[in-house]
Amino acid sequence: MKYLSLILFLFFVPFLKAQNIKLSKEIKVGGNLGWDYLSVDEASQRLFVSHGNVVNVIDLKTEKVIGTISDTKGVHGIAIANDLNKAFITDGAENAVTVINLNTFELIEKVAIQGIKPDAVLYDKFSKKVFVFNAKTNDATVLDALTNKVVKTIPLDGKPEFSVTNAKGLVYVNIEDKNQIKVIDATKLEVLHSWDISPGDEPSGLAFDSDNNRLFSVCGNSILVVTNADTGKVITKLPIDEGSDGVFFDEKRKLVFSSNGSGTLSVIKQKDKDHYAVLQTVKNG
Repeated sequence: MKYLSLILFLFFVPFLKAQNIKLSKEIKVGGNLGWDYLSVDEASQRLFVSHGNVVNVIDLKTEKVIGTISDTKGVHGIAIANDLNKAFITDGAENAVTVINLNTFELIEKVAIQGIKPDAVLYDKFSKKVFVFNAKTNDATVLDALTNKVVKTIPLDGKPEFSVTNAKGLVYVNIEDKNQIKVIDATKLEVLHSWDISPGDEPSGLAFDSDNNRLFSVCGNSILVVTNADTGKVITKLPIDEGSDGVFFDEKRKLVFSSNGSGTLSVIKQKDKDHYAVLQTVKNG
């Protein structure tokens, strides 16, 4: 996510007119290494940003960097567990998960896993499990979020990317090299379904509309695929800019945002659960 800064400028701006979304401001973060995932701690209004080999913590009230979590080599994802006062961070270069105190940012434990190159990570409050998606071994390592212990490895038969939970016992994950969404039972810890999302190719970012049970996958062939989260049926596809890697659904404004490697933000309006329209392409600058 090289163009993470563009998302930072826009996701936390109170939009008044969706038709005229503009770049609002920039939050400066030091360092010259690459960016990847970000996560928001809604309770404390803090933004956790993976950045090279560290995680930067930004206070969204003051827009200042207030902490740096170090020793997260090859960092990718951050999963927030407010109810446990923990965050789980994937260390892709160490095949480990760093568990930290959500308030003090201090290390609780570094958990070694057998999965290779852990990337995306998800905390599922429903099951009190952490799902770590491993890019090189094509599987998911599952941790008990209470004990930080590995409880199972789930084979996925393909390279996992971003995931979401429906908060009712199901976890969905994009499988990039198979053009699929896998559905995982968060209690039984097994794959229930493998849904083909063609014509989407190389799906990466994934977002979820909990009100309408719709999944939004941004794909390497510059389209966003909308999928029915109950049946796996592809509802529609929409054009987005090149190089998309992240997607966000704003439930309040019914807008879907695709962050693109081309340095743009594609904005899509949800008219109803099955009908969508490209609203705007926001440029960086």
